[in-house]
Amino acid sequence: MDAQGRGQAGDDNVDPADQWVFDPNTGNYELRLDPAGQAPARPSDPKAPGSRRAARRPGAGDDTDTRPLPTQRGRRGERGEDGADGRPAGGRAAARRAAGRTATGSPSVAGPASRRKRKPKASGKKKVLYWTAGVVGFVLVAGCGGAYYLYQQLDGNISKVDVGVENEAVSDGPVNLLIIGTDSRDGKGNSGYGDAGSVGHADTTILMHISKDRSNATALSIPRDLITDIPDCPTAQKDGSKKVIRGEHQVRFNTSLGQEGRDPGCTWRTVQKLTGLKIDHFMMADFNAVKELSEAVDGVEVCAAKDLNDPKSHLHLKAGRHTVKGEQALAFVRTRHAIGFGSDLDRIKMQQQFLSSLIRKLKSSAFSSPGKLYDVSQAATKALTVDTGIGTASKLLDFGNDLKRVNIDKITFATVPVLDNPNDPATVILDKAKADPLFAMVRADHQLAKKHKGKKSSGSVKKAPPELVRVDVTNGGGPIGSAQETVDWLQNSKGARLSTNAGNAPQKLAATRLEYAPNQADQAAALADWMGLPKSALKKSAQDAGDRVPMKLILGKDFKAPGTPISAPTEIPDNVQNVNADDKNVCAK
Repeated sequence: MDAQGRGQAGDDNVDPADQWVFDPNTGNYELRLDPAGQAPARPSDPKAPGSRRAARRPGAGDDTDTRPLPTQRGRRGERGEDGADGRPAGGRAAARRAAGRTATGSPSVAGPASRRKRKPKASGKKKVLYWTAGVVGFVLVAGCGGAYYLYQQLDGNISKVDVGVENEAVSDGPVNLLIIGTDSRDGKGNSGYGDAGSVGHADTTILMHISKDRSNATALSIPRDLITDIPDCPTAQKDGSKKVIRGEHQVRFNTSLGQEGRDPGCTWRTVQKLTGLKIDHFMMADFNAVKELSEAVDGVEVCAAKDLNDPKSHLHLKAGRHTVKGEQALAFVRTRHAIGFGSDLDRIKMQQQFLSSLIRKLKSSAFSSPGKLYDVSQAATKALTVDTGIGTASKLLDFGNDLKRVNIDKITFATVPVLDNPNDPATVILDKAKADPLFAMVRADHQLAKKHKGKKSSGSVKKAPPELVRVDVTNGGGPIGSAQETVDWLQNSKGARLSTNAGNAPQKLAATRLEYAPNQADQAAALADWMGLPKSALKKSAQDAGDRVPMKLILGKDFKAPGTPISAPTEIPDNVQNVNADDKNVCAK
Protein backbone atom coordinates (compact mmCIF):
# COMPACT_ATOMS: atom_id res chain seq x y z
CA MET A 1 0.00 0.00 0.00
CA ASP A 2 1.08 3.63 -0.45
CA ALA A 3 1.60 6.27 2.21
CA GLN A 4 -2.13 6.80 2.48
CA GLY A 5 -2.62 3.25 3.64
CA ARG A 6 0.39 2.56 5.80
CA GLY A 7 1.02 5.74 7.76
CA GLN A 8 3.33 8.72 7.47
CA ALA A 9 6.04 8.39 4.90
CA GLY A 10 9.60 9.51 4.75
CA ASP A 11 10.59 8.25 8.18
CA ASP A 12 12.17 4.81 8.20
CA ASN A 13 12.15 4.83 12.00
CA VAL A 14 8.35 4.89 12.20
CA ASP A 15 6.69 1.49 12.19
CA PRO A 16 3.42 1.64 10.21
CA ALA A 17 1.71 -0.08 13.11
CA ASP A 18 2.53 2.92 15.31
CA GLN A 19 0.14 5.05 13.24
CA TRP A 20 -2.83 3.41 15.01
CA VAL A 21 -3.86 5.53 17.98
CA PHE A 22 -6.65 5.29 20.51
CA ASP A 23 -9.40 7.89 20.19
CA PRO A 24 -11.14 8.38 23.57
CA ASN A 25 -14.11 10.00 21.84
CA THR A 26 -15.02 6.84 19.93
CA GLY A 27 -13.45 4.14 22.12
CA ASN A 28 -11.68 2.72 19.05
CA TYR A 29 -8.14 2.59 17.66
CA GLU A 30 -7.88 4.59 14.45
CA LEU A 31 -5.24 5.18 11.78
CA ARG A 32 -3.54 8.60 12.19
CA LEU A 33 -2.48 9.67 8.73
CA ASP A 34 -2.28 13.43 9.23
CA PRO A 35 0.67 15.50 10.50
CA ALA A 36 1.54 15.02 14.16
CA GLY A 37 -0.58 16.96 16.59
CA GLN A 38 -3.78 16.97 14.52
CA ALA A 39 -6.72 14.98 15.88
CA PRO A 40 -7.47 11.78 13.95
CA ALA A 41 -10.68 11.59 11.97
CA ARG A 42 -13.19 8.77 12.22
CA PRO A 43 -12.51 6.54 9.22
CA SER A 44 -16.13 6.51 8.18
CA ASP A 45 -16.21 10.30 7.81
CA PRO A 46 -14.54 11.16 4.47
CA LYS A 47 -14.98 14.90 5.05
CA ALA A 48 -13.17 15.05 8.37
CA PRO A 49 -9.68 16.60 8.47
CA GLY A 50 -6.95 14.08 7.76
CA SER A 51 -9.34 11.44 6.44
CA ARG A 52 -8.11 9.61 3.37
CA ARG A 53 -9.49 6.76 1.33
CA ALA A 54 -7.55 3.90 -0.19
CA ALA A 55 -7.42 3.75 -3.95
CA ARG A 56 -10.52 1.92 -5.19
CA ARG A 57 -10.75 -0.59 -7.96
CA PRO A 58 -12.80 0.38 -10.99
CA GLY A 59 -16.44 -0.37 -10.34
CA ALA A 60 -16.11 -0.31 -6.57
CA GLY A 61 -17.38 3.20 -6.07
CA ASP A 62 -20.91 2.59 -4.82
CA ASP A 63 -23.23 0.09 -3.18
CA THR A 64 -24.70 -1.21 -6.41
CA ASP A 65 -21.53 -2.84 -7.66
CA THR A 66 -22.48 -5.84 -9.79
CA ARG A 67 -19.02 -7.06 -10.73
CA PRO A 68 -18.71 -10.84 -11.22
CA LEU A 69 -18.16 -13.02 -8.20
CA PRO A 70 -14.57 -13.57 -7.11
CA THR A 71 -15.09 -17.22 -7.99
CA GLN A 72 -15.54 -16.12 -11.61
CA ARG A 73 -12.31 -14.16 -11.89
CA GLY A 74 -8.80 -14.02 -10.39
CA ARG A 75 -8.80 -13.39 -6.65
CA ARG A 76 -7.54 -10.11 -5.30
CA GLY A 77 -4.81 -10.55 -2.78
CA GLU A 78 -3.15 -13.51 -4.48
CA ARG A 79 0.51 -13.70 -3.70
CA GLY A 80 2.35 -11.63 -6.25
CA GLU A 81 5.97 -11.36 -7.27
CA ASP A 82 6.85 -8.76 -4.64
CA GLY A 83 5.95 -10.75 -1.57
CA ALA A 84 3.73 -13.49 -0.19
CA ASP A 85 1.38 -11.06 1.50
CA GLY A 86 1.15 -8.41 -1.19
CA ARG A 87 3.75 -6.14 0.46
CA PRO A 88 7.04 -5.29 -1.29
CA ALA A 89 9.70 -7.99 -1.04
CA GLY A 90 12.11 -7.55 1.81
CA GLY A 91 9.71 -7.50 4.73
CA ARG A 92 8.66 -4.62 6.98
CA ALA A 93 11.69 -2.44 6.16
CA ALA A 94 10.88 -2.57 2.46
CA ALA A 95 7.24 -1.90 3.26
CA ARG A 96 8.31 1.21 5.16
CA ARG A 97 10.46 2.35 2.25
CA ALA A 98 7.56 1.78 -0.14
CA ALA A 99 5.35 3.74 2.23
CA GLY A 100 7.78 6.66 1.96
CA ARG A 101 6.36 7.67 -1.40
CA THR A 102 2.97 8.97 -2.36
CA ALA A 103 0.79 7.41 -5.04
CA THR A 104 2.53 9.65 -7.61
CA GLY A 105 5.94 8.37 -6.60
CA SER A 106 7.15 11.58 -4.98
CA PRO A 107 8.38 11.63 -1.40
CA SER A 108 5.80 12.74 1.15
CA VAL A 109 6.54 15.09 3.99
CA ALA A 110 5.82 14.20 7.58
CA GLY A 111 6.28 16.09 10.81
CA PRO A 112 8.86 14.94 13.36
CA ALA A 113 7.82 11.76 15.08
CA SER A 114 8.70 13.27 18.46
CA ARG A 115 5.83 15.77 18.16
CA ARG A 116 3.24 13.04 18.42
CA LYS A 117 2.07 12.56 21.99
CA ARG A 118 1.90 9.02 23.20
CA LYS A 119 -1.12 7.72 25.10
CA PRO A 120 -0.58 6.06 28.46
CA LYS A 121 -0.03 2.35 28.01
CA ALA A 122 -3.20 0.40 28.66
CA SER A 123 -3.35 -2.73 30.75
CA GLY A 124 -3.63 -6.09 29.03
CA LYS A 125 -7.35 -6.36 29.76
CA LYS A 126 -8.01 -2.85 28.53
CA LYS A 127 -6.09 -3.55 25.32
CA VAL A 128 -8.32 -6.52 24.55
CA LEU A 129 -11.37 -4.39 25.25
CA TYR A 130 -10.13 -1.64 22.95
CA TRP A 131 -9.30 -3.97 20.08
CA THR A 132 -12.59 -5.86 20.27
CA ALA A 133 -14.72 -2.77 20.82
CA GLY A 134 -14.89 -1.97 17.11
CA VAL A 135 -14.77 -5.47 15.72
CA VAL A 136 -17.03 -6.93 13.05
CA GLY A 137 -18.84 -9.67 14.90
CA PHE A 138 -19.05 -13.11 13.34
CA VAL A 139 -17.34 -13.56 9.98
CA LEU A 140 -17.47 -17.34 9.70
CA VAL A 141 -16.37 -18.25 6.21
CA ALA A 142 -15.10 -21.29 4.33
CA GLY A 143 -14.87 -23.29 7.52
CA CYS A 144 -13.30 -20.43 9.39
CA GLY A 145 -14.50 -17.36 11.14
CA GLY A 146 -13.92 -14.57 13.53
CA ALA A 147 -14.29 -10.87 14.03
CA TYR A 148 -12.46 -8.13 12.15
CA TYR A 149 -11.86 -4.46 12.72
CA LEU A 150 -12.37 -2.85 9.31
CA TYR A 151 -11.45 0.74 8.55
CA GLN A 152 -12.25 2.99 5.63
CA GLN A 153 -8.92 2.53 3.86
CA LEU A 154 -9.77 -1.19 3.47
CA ASP A 155 -12.77 -0.47 1.22
CA GLY A 156 -10.79 -1.39 -1.86
CA ASN A 157 -10.36 -4.95 -0.61
CA ILE A 158 -14.07 -5.72 -0.32
CA SER A 159 -16.06 -7.36 -3.11
CA LYS A 160 -19.83 -7.14 -3.10
CA VAL A 161 -22.75 -8.68 -4.96
CA ASP A 162 -26.16 -7.12 -5.51
CA VAL A 163 -28.59 -9.88 -4.50
CA GLY A 164 -31.66 -7.71 -5.02
CA VAL A 165 -32.02 -7.02 -1.29
CA GLU A 166 -30.29 -4.14 0.46
CA ASN A 167 -30.93 -4.13 4.20
CA GLU A 168 -29.52 -1.55 6.56
CA ALA A 169 -26.21 -2.53 8.15
CA VAL A 170 -27.70 -2.13 11.63
CA SER A 171 -31.22 -3.08 12.70
CA ASP A 172 -33.16 -3.10 15.96
CA GLY A 173 -34.33 -6.72 15.77
CA PRO A 174 -32.60 -10.10 15.54
CA VAL A 175 -29.93 -10.44 12.83
CA ASN A 176 -29.54 -13.41 10.50
CA LEU A 177 -26.14 -13.55 8.80
CA LEU A 178 -25.52 -16.15 6.08
CA ILE A 179 -21.91 -17.32 5.85
CA ILE A 180 -20.90 -19.19 2.71
CA GLY A 181 -17.62 -20.98 2.09
CA THR A 182 -17.08 -22.03 -1.52
CA ASP A 183 -15.00 -24.84 -2.99
CA SER A 184 -13.66 -22.68 -5.81
CA ARG A 185 -10.14 -23.51 -6.99
CA ASP A 186 -9.37 -19.86 -7.78
CA GLY A 187 -6.27 -18.52 -6.07
CA LYS A 188 -2.65 -19.56 -6.00
CA GLY A 189 -2.03 -23.02 -4.57
CA ASN A 190 -5.67 -24.16 -4.75
CA SER A 191 -5.56 -26.28 -7.90
CA GLY A 192 -5.66 -29.47 -5.85
CA TYR A 193 -8.89 -28.58 -4.05
CA GLY A 194 -12.56 -28.44 -4.93
CA ASP A 195 -14.24 -29.38 -8.20
CA ALA A 196 -12.17 -28.92 -11.33
CA GLY A 197 -13.70 -26.29 -13.61
CA SER A 198 -16.29 -25.23 -11.03
CA VAL A 199 -16.95 -21.58 -10.21
CA GLY A 200 -17.60 -22.74 -6.66
CA HIS A 201 -20.49 -24.33 -4.78
CA ALA A 202 -21.94 -23.68 -1.32
CA ASP A 203 -19.52 -26.12 0.26
CA THR A 204 -19.77 -24.77 3.83
CA THR A 205 -22.87 -22.85 4.87
CA ILE A 206 -23.66 -21.46 8.31
CA LEU A 207 -26.69 -19.40 9.25
CA MET A 208 -25.70 -17.19 12.17
CA HIS A 209 -28.66 -15.88 14.20
CA ILE A 210 -27.87 -13.08 16.65
CA SER A 211 -30.61 -12.44 19.21
CA LYS A 212 -32.54 -9.18 19.38
CA ASP A 213 -30.94 -8.19 22.69
CA ARG A 214 -27.49 -9.31 21.41
CA SER A 215 -27.11 -11.59 24.43
CA ASN A 216 -26.56 -14.82 22.45
CA ALA A 217 -26.02 -16.25 18.98
CA THR A 218 -26.85 -19.51 17.23
CA ALA A 219 -24.84 -20.84 14.28
CA LEU A 220 -26.67 -23.47 12.22
CA SER A 221 -24.48 -25.56 9.90
CA ILE A 222 -26.37 -26.70 6.79
CA PRO A 223 -25.03 -29.95 5.24
CA ARG A 224 -23.95 -29.44 1.64
CA ASP A 225 -25.48 -32.78 0.56
CA LEU A 226 -28.96 -31.98 1.94
CA ILE A 227 -31.70 -32.60 -0.62
CA THR A 228 -33.91 -29.52 -0.78
CA ASP A 229 -35.77 -27.15 -3.12
CA ILE A 230 -34.00 -24.17 -4.73
CA PRO A 231 -36.41 -21.33 -5.57
CA ASP A 232 -36.34 -19.07 -8.63
CA CYS A 233 -33.49 -16.60 -8.26
CA PRO A 234 -33.01 -13.15 -9.87
CA THR A 235 -29.31 -12.53 -10.48
CA ALA A 236 -27.43 -9.40 -11.54
CA GLN A 237 -25.54 -9.72 -14.83
CA LYS A 238 -22.29 -8.01 -15.87
CA ASP A 239 -24.16 -5.52 -18.07
CA GLY A 240 -26.39 -4.46 -15.17
CA SER A 241 -29.43 -6.42 -16.32
CA LYS A 242 -31.33 -9.01 -14.25
CA LYS A 243 -31.75 -12.67 -15.14
CA VAL A 244 -34.09 -15.04 -13.30
CA ILE A 245 -32.58 -18.51 -12.92
CA ARG A 246 -35.22 -21.20 -12.71
CA GLY A 247 -35.47 -23.06 -9.43
CA GLU A 248 -35.12 -26.82 -8.99
CA HIS A 249 -36.98 -29.38 -6.94
CA GLN A 250 -35.20 -31.87 -4.65
CA VAL A 251 -31.55 -31.27 -5.49
CA ARG A 252 -28.36 -30.94 -3.43
CA PHE A 253 -28.18 -27.81 -1.33
CA ASN A 254 -24.65 -26.95 -2.50
CA THR A 255 -25.90 -26.39 -6.06
CA SER A 256 -27.70 -23.27 -4.82
CA LEU A 257 -24.43 -21.48 -5.66
CA GLY A 258 -22.47 -21.66 -8.92
CA GLN A 259 -24.73 -24.16 -10.68
CA GLU A 260 -26.56 -22.64 -13.68
CA GLY A 261 -24.96 -19.27 -12.88
CA ARG A 262 -26.49 -18.92 -9.43
CA ASP A 263 -25.02 -16.25 -7.15
CA PRO A 264 -25.07 -15.93 -3.32
CA GLY A 265 -28.59 -14.49 -3.56
CA CYS A 266 -29.78 -17.95 -4.67
CA THR A 267 -28.25 -19.56 -1.57
CA TRP A 268 -29.80 -16.72 0.46
CA ARG A 269 -33.30 -17.53 -0.88
CA THR A 270 -32.78 -21.28 -0.51
CA VAL A 271 -31.90 -20.94 3.19
CA GLN A 272 -34.88 -18.65 3.78
CA LYS A 273 -37.20 -21.22 2.19
CA LEU A 274 -35.63 -24.06 4.19
CA THR A 275 -35.64 -22.43 7.64
CA GLY A 276 -38.34 -19.76 7.48
CA LEU A 277 -35.80 -17.20 8.72
CA LYS A 278 -35.46 -13.84 6.98
CA ILE A 279 -31.79 -13.23 6.12
CA ASP A 280 -30.29 -9.77 6.60
CA HIS A 281 -26.75 -10.11 5.18
CA PHE A 282 -24.30 -12.60 3.71
CA MET A 283 -20.52 -13.05 3.73
CA MET A 284 -18.68 -15.38 1.37
CA ALA A 285 -15.08 -16.50 0.87
CA ASP A 286 -13.13 -19.37 -0.68
CA PHE A 287 -10.26 -21.67 0.37
CA ASN A 288 -7.82 -18.78 0.65
CA ALA A 289 -9.74 -17.34 3.60
CA VAL A 290 -8.82 -20.27 5.83
CA LYS A 291 -5.17 -20.13 4.90
CA GLU A 292 -4.72 -16.37 5.09
CA LEU A 293 -6.76 -15.76 8.23
CA SER A 294 -5.10 -18.58 10.15
CA GLU A 295 -1.71 -17.16 9.14
CA ALA A 296 -2.77 -13.64 10.17
CA VAL A 297 -3.57 -14.77 13.74
CA ASP A 298 -0.38 -16.90 14.02
CA GLY A 299 -2.30 -20.15 14.01
CA VAL A 300 -5.41 -21.69 15.56
CA GLU A 301 -5.35 -24.35 18.28
CA VAL A 302 -7.18 -27.59 17.47
CA CYS A 303 -7.47 -30.92 19.24
CA ALA A 304 -7.34 -34.51 17.98
CA ALA A 305 -8.54 -37.37 20.18
CA LYS A 306 -6.57 -39.80 18.01
CA ASP A 307 -3.94 -39.76 15.27
CA LEU A 308 -5.47 -38.21 12.14
CA ASN A 309 -4.16 -39.24 8.72
CA ASP A 310 -6.26 -38.25 5.70
CA PRO A 311 -4.46 -38.74 2.36
CA LYS A 312 -7.16 -36.76 0.52
CA SER A 313 -7.04 -33.58 2.59
CA HIS A 314 -3.34 -34.18 3.45
CA LEU A 315 -4.01 -33.80 7.17
CA HIS A 316 -1.50 -35.59 9.41
CA LEU A 317 -1.80 -34.88 13.13
CA LYS A 318 -0.80 -36.87 16.17
CA ALA A 319 -3.32 -37.17 18.99
CA GLY A 320 -3.30 -34.09 21.20
CA ARG A 321 -3.44 -30.32 20.78
CA HIS A 322 -1.85 -28.54 17.84
CA THR A 323 -1.64 -25.04 16.39
CA VAL A 324 -2.47 -25.11 12.69
CA LYS A 325 -2.25 -22.42 10.03
CA GLY A 326 -2.04 -22.02 6.28
CA GLU A 327 -2.29 -25.27 4.32
CA GLN A 328 -2.51 -27.34 7.50
CA ALA A 329 -5.48 -25.27 8.73
CA LEU A 330 -7.23 -25.78 5.40
CA ALA A 331 -6.54 -29.52 5.59
CA PHE A 332 -8.09 -29.61 9.06
CA VAL A 333 -11.40 -28.02 8.02
CA ARG A 334 -11.54 -30.11 4.83
CA THR A 335 -10.81 -33.52 6.34
CA ARG A 336 -13.50 -36.14 6.77
CA HIS A 337 -11.99 -39.50 5.88
CA ALA A 338 -9.91 -39.67 9.06
CA ILE A 339 -12.78 -39.04 11.50
CA GLY A 340 -16.11 -40.55 12.47
CA PHE A 341 -17.86 -42.25 9.56
CA GLY A 342 -16.01 -40.20 6.98
CA SER A 343 -19.05 -38.10 6.08
CA ASP A 344 -19.63 -34.41 5.52
CA LEU A 345 -21.48 -34.37 8.85
CA ASP A 346 -18.24 -35.35 10.58
CA ARG A 347 -16.39 -32.62 8.69
CA ILE A 348 -18.92 -30.08 10.00
CA LYS A 349 -17.84 -30.95 13.54
CA MET A 350 -14.21 -30.26 12.57
CA GLN A 351 -15.22 -26.91 11.12
CA GLN A 352 -17.18 -25.97 14.22
CA GLN A 353 -14.18 -26.81 16.42
CA PHE A 354 -11.92 -24.69 14.22
CA LEU A 355 -14.40 -21.80 14.13
CA SER A 356 -14.86 -21.78 17.88
CA SER A 357 -11.11 -21.78 18.46
CA LEU A 358 -10.54 -19.00 15.92
CA ILE A 359 -13.21 -16.82 17.52
CA ARG A 360 -11.55 -17.32 20.92
CA LYS A 361 -8.16 -16.44 19.39
CA LEU A 362 -9.51 -13.30 17.76
CA LYS A 363 -11.25 -12.17 20.93
CA SER A 364 -8.35 -12.87 23.27
CA SER A 365 -5.08 -12.07 21.54
CA ALA A 366 -5.30 -11.41 17.81
CA PHE A 367 -5.89 -7.71 18.43
CA SER A 368 -3.12 -7.31 20.99
CA SER A 369 -1.20 -4.88 18.75
CA PRO A 370 -1.98 -2.45 15.93
CA GLY A 371 0.25 -4.40 13.55
CA LYS A 372 -1.59 -7.64 14.22
CA LEU A 373 -4.91 -5.85 13.90
CA TYR A 374 -3.85 -4.51 10.52
CA ASP A 375 -2.77 -7.95 9.26
CA VAL A 376 -6.06 -9.55 10.30
CA SER A 377 -8.07 -6.70 8.77
CA GLN A 378 -6.22 -7.04 5.47
CA ALA A 379 -6.67 -10.82 5.35
CA ALA A 380 -10.35 -10.58 6.25
CA THR A 381 -11.33 -7.90 3.78
CA LYS A 382 -9.39 -9.47 0.92
CA ALA A 383 -11.17 -12.76 1.59
CA LEU A 384 -14.70 -11.36 1.75
CA THR A 385 -17.53 -10.96 -0.71
CA VAL A 386 -20.62 -9.39 0.90
CA ASP A 387 -24.03 -7.97 0.05
CA THR A 388 -24.36 -4.28 -0.76
CA GLY A 389 -25.99 -3.57 2.61
CA ILE A 390 -22.60 -4.07 4.30
CA GLY A 391 -20.48 -3.41 1.22
CA THR A 392 -18.16 -0.76 2.66
CA ALA A 393 -15.68 -0.77 5.53
CA SER A 394 -17.70 1.82 7.45
CA LYS A 395 -20.88 -0.26 7.12
CA LEU A 396 -19.02 -3.37 8.25
CA LEU A 397 -17.67 -1.41 11.21
CA ASP A 398 -21.18 -0.32 12.17
CA PHE A 399 -22.39 -3.89 11.72
CA GLY A 400 -19.62 -5.23 13.97
CA ASN A 401 -20.20 -2.60 16.64
CA ASP A 402 -23.84 -3.68 16.78
CA LEU A 403 -22.95 -7.34 17.32
CA LYS A 404 -19.93 -7.03 19.61
CA ARG A 405 -21.95 -7.54 22.81
CA VAL A 406 -22.36 -11.29 22.26
CA ASN A 407 -20.02 -13.22 24.57
CA ILE A 408 -18.23 -16.33 23.35
CA ASP A 409 -19.90 -18.55 25.94
CA LYS A 410 -23.29 -17.50 24.53
CA ILE A 411 -22.51 -18.70 20.98
CA THR A 412 -23.86 -22.17 20.15
CA PHE A 413 -23.00 -24.14 17.01
CA ALA A 414 -25.57 -26.72 15.89
CA THR A 415 -26.08 -28.85 12.79
CA VAL A 416 -29.40 -28.94 10.97
CA PRO A 417 -30.82 -32.44 11.76
CA VAL A 418 -30.85 -34.82 8.80
CA LEU A 419 -31.54 -38.46 7.97
CA ASP A 420 -29.91 -40.78 5.43
CA ASN A 421 -31.62 -40.50 2.07
CA PRO A 422 -33.15 -43.93 1.31
CA ASN A 423 -33.00 -43.16 -2.42
CA ASP A 424 -29.37 -42.02 -2.51
CA PRO A 425 -26.84 -42.99 0.18
CA ALA A 426 -24.55 -40.11 -0.88
CA THR A 427 -27.11 -37.50 0.21
CA VAL A 428 -29.27 -36.69 3.24
CA ILE A 429 -32.82 -35.44 3.79
CA LEU A 430 -34.22 -33.10 6.43
CA ASP A 431 -35.24 -34.71 9.73
CA LYS A 432 -38.41 -32.63 10.09
CA ALA A 433 -39.32 -34.02 13.51
CA LYS A 434 -36.17 -32.37 14.92
CA ALA A 435 -35.51 -29.62 12.39
CA ASP A 436 -38.93 -27.97 12.62
CA PRO A 437 -38.76 -27.31 16.38
CA LEU A 438 -35.10 -26.24 16.03
CA PHE A 439 -36.00 -23.71 13.34
CA ALA A 440 -38.97 -22.59 15.44
CA MET A 441 -36.65 -21.92 18.39
CA VAL A 442 -34.44 -19.70 16.26
CA ARG A 443 -37.38 -17.91 14.65
CA ALA A 444 -38.76 -17.19 18.13
CA ASP A 445 -35.34 -15.77 19.11
CA HIS A 446 -34.87 -18.41 21.82
CA GLN A 447 -31.35 -19.20 22.96
CA LEU A 448 -30.39 -22.82 22.29
CA ALA A 449 -30.49 -24.46 25.70
CA LYS A 450 -29.87 -28.10 26.48
CA LYS A 451 -32.51 -30.20 28.19
CA HIS A 452 -32.02 -30.81 31.89
CA LYS A 453 -32.20 -34.57 32.02
CA GLY A 454 -33.65 -36.12 35.11
CA LYS A 455 -35.11 -32.86 36.37
CA LYS A 456 -38.85 -32.39 36.57
CA SER A 457 -40.71 -29.38 37.74
CA SER A 458 -42.69 -29.72 40.96
CA GLY A 459 -45.88 -29.02 39.01
CA SER A 460 -45.34 -31.72 36.36
CA VAL A 461 -48.25 -34.08 35.72
CA LYS A 462 -48.08 -37.68 34.56
CA LYS A 463 -49.44 -37.95 31.01
CA ALA A 464 -52.46 -40.13 30.25
CA PRO A 465 -52.08 -42.93 27.69
CA PRO A 466 -53.38 -42.04 24.19
CA GLU A 467 -56.39 -44.36 24.40
CA LEU A 468 -57.76 -42.40 27.40
CA VAL A 469 -57.41 -38.91 25.89
CA ARG A 470 -60.93 -37.67 25.10
CA VAL A 471 -61.27 -34.33 23.28
CA ASP A 472 -63.63 -32.39 21.03
CA VAL A 473 -61.80 -30.34 18.41
CA THR A 474 -63.31 -27.14 16.96
CA ASN A 475 -61.92 -24.66 14.46
CA GLY A 476 -61.84 -21.13 15.84
CA GLY A 477 -59.55 -19.42 13.36
CA GLY A 478 -57.22 -22.00 11.85
CA PRO A 479 -57.07 -22.90 8.14
CA ILE A 480 -60.21 -24.41 6.60
CA GLY A 481 -60.51 -28.11 7.46
CA SER A 482 -58.15 -27.84 10.44
CA ALA A 483 -60.49 -29.57 12.90
CA GLN A 484 -60.87 -32.72 10.80
CA GLU A 485 -57.19 -32.71 9.87
CA THR A 486 -56.27 -32.54 13.56
CA VAL A 487 -58.66 -35.34 14.51
CA ASP A 488 -57.23 -37.57 11.77
CA TRP A 489 -53.71 -36.79 13.01
CA LEU A 490 -54.60 -37.51 16.66
CA GLN A 491 -56.24 -40.83 15.81
CA ASN A 492 -53.78 -42.12 13.23
CA SER A 493 -50.48 -40.69 14.47
CA LYS A 494 -51.04 -40.58 18.24
CA GLY A 495 -53.60 -43.31 18.81
CA ALA A 496 -56.10 -40.93 20.47
CA ARG A 497 -59.25 -42.72 19.23
CA LEU A 498 -61.56 -40.69 21.48
CA SER A 499 -60.95 -37.43 19.59
CA THR A 500 -63.93 -35.93 17.71
CA ASN A 501 -64.50 -33.18 15.14
CA ALA A 502 -66.99 -30.77 16.74
CA GLY A 503 -67.10 -28.38 13.77
CA ASN A 504 -66.58 -24.62 13.94
CA ALA A 505 -66.19 -22.81 17.25
CA PRO A 506 -68.87 -20.21 18.15
CA GLN A 507 -66.25 -17.45 18.00
CA LYS A 508 -62.81 -16.77 16.52
CA LEU A 509 -59.74 -16.96 18.78
CA ALA A 510 -56.34 -15.37 18.21
CA ALA A 511 -54.61 -18.14 20.16
CA THR A 512 -55.36 -21.86 20.40
CA ARG A 513 -56.97 -22.91 23.71
CA LEU A 514 -57.42 -26.22 25.55
CA GLU A 515 -60.19 -26.27 28.19
CA TYR A 516 -60.10 -29.13 30.72
CA ALA A 517 -61.25 -30.10 34.21
CA PRO A 518 -58.98 -30.81 37.20
CA ASN A 519 -59.51 -34.55 36.86
CA GLN A 520 -58.46 -34.35 33.19
CA ALA A 521 -55.03 -32.90 33.94
CA ASP A 522 -53.24 -36.04 32.77
CA GLN A 523 -55.14 -35.99 29.46
CA ALA A 524 -54.41 -32.28 29.02
CA ALA A 525 -50.70 -32.89 29.67
CA ALA A 526 -50.55 -35.53 26.93
CA LEU A 527 -52.48 -33.43 24.39
CA ALA A 528 -50.46 -30.28 25.13
CA ASP A 529 -47.25 -32.22 24.58
CA TRP A 530 -48.45 -33.60 21.23
CA MET A 531 -49.71 -30.22 20.01
CA GLY A 532 -46.83 -28.14 21.34
CA LEU A 533 -49.19 -25.94 23.37
CA PRO A 534 -47.73 -23.25 25.64
CA LYS A 535 -48.87 -22.98 29.24
CA SER A 536 -50.88 -19.90 28.34
CA ALA A 537 -53.11 -22.08 26.12
CA LEU A 538 -54.25 -24.30 29.00
CA LYS A 539 -57.49 -23.24 30.77
CA LYS A 540 -58.47 -25.36 33.77
CA SER A 541 -62.02 -25.19 35.12
CA ALA A 542 -62.91 -25.14 38.79
CA GLN A 543 -64.82 -28.44 38.98
CA ASP A 544 -64.16 -32.00 37.88
CA ALA A 545 -65.90 -33.37 34.80
CA GLY A 546 -67.78 -36.62 34.29
CA ASP A 547 -66.01 -39.71 33.03
CA ARG A 548 -67.27 -39.31 29.44
CA VAL A 549 -67.10 -35.54 29.20
CA PRO A 550 -64.42 -34.54 26.65
CA MET A 551 -61.93 -31.71 26.87
CA LYS A 552 -62.38 -28.87 24.38
CA LEU A 553 -59.57 -27.95 21.97
CA ILE A 554 -60.30 -24.72 20.06
CA LEU A 555 -57.88 -24.10 17.19
CA GLY A 556 -57.02 -20.38 16.99
CA LYS A 557 -55.46 -18.19 14.32
CA ASP A 558 -52.00 -19.25 15.51
CA PHE A 559 -52.68 -22.85 14.47
CA LYS A 560 -50.77 -23.93 11.35
CA ALA A 561 -51.06 -27.71 11.10
CA PRO A 562 -51.21 -30.74 13.40
CA GLY A 563 -47.72 -31.73 14.46
CA THR A 564 -46.46 -28.16 14.13
CA PRO A 565 -45.94 -26.73 17.64
CA ILE A 566 -48.16 -23.77 18.48
CA SER A 567 -45.26 -22.18 20.35
CA ALA A 568 -41.56 -22.56 19.82
CA PRO A 569 -39.76 -24.92 22.20
CA THR A 570 -37.23 -23.53 24.65
CA GLU A 571 -34.92 -26.56 24.67
CA ILE A 572 -32.92 -28.22 21.91
CA PRO A 573 -34.63 -31.39 20.59
CA ASP A 574 -32.97 -34.63 21.63
CA ASN A 575 -29.95 -35.80 19.62
CA VAL A 576 -29.38 -32.53 17.76
CA GLN A 577 -25.60 -32.06 17.44
CA ASN A 578 -24.46 -28.86 19.14
CA VAL A 579 -21.38 -27.37 20.82
CA ASN A 580 -20.64 -24.17 22.71
CA ALA A 581 -18.03 -21.88 21.14
CA ASP A 582 -16.28 -21.50 24.50
CA ASP A 583 -15.84 -25.25 25.01
CA LYS A 584 -12.09 -25.83 24.82
CA ASN A 585 -12.37 -29.60 25.33
CA VAL A 586 -13.83 -30.52 21.94
CA CYS A 587 -11.53 -32.98 20.12
CA ALA A 588 -11.84 -34.64 16.72
CA LYS A 589 -12.21 -38.40 16.88
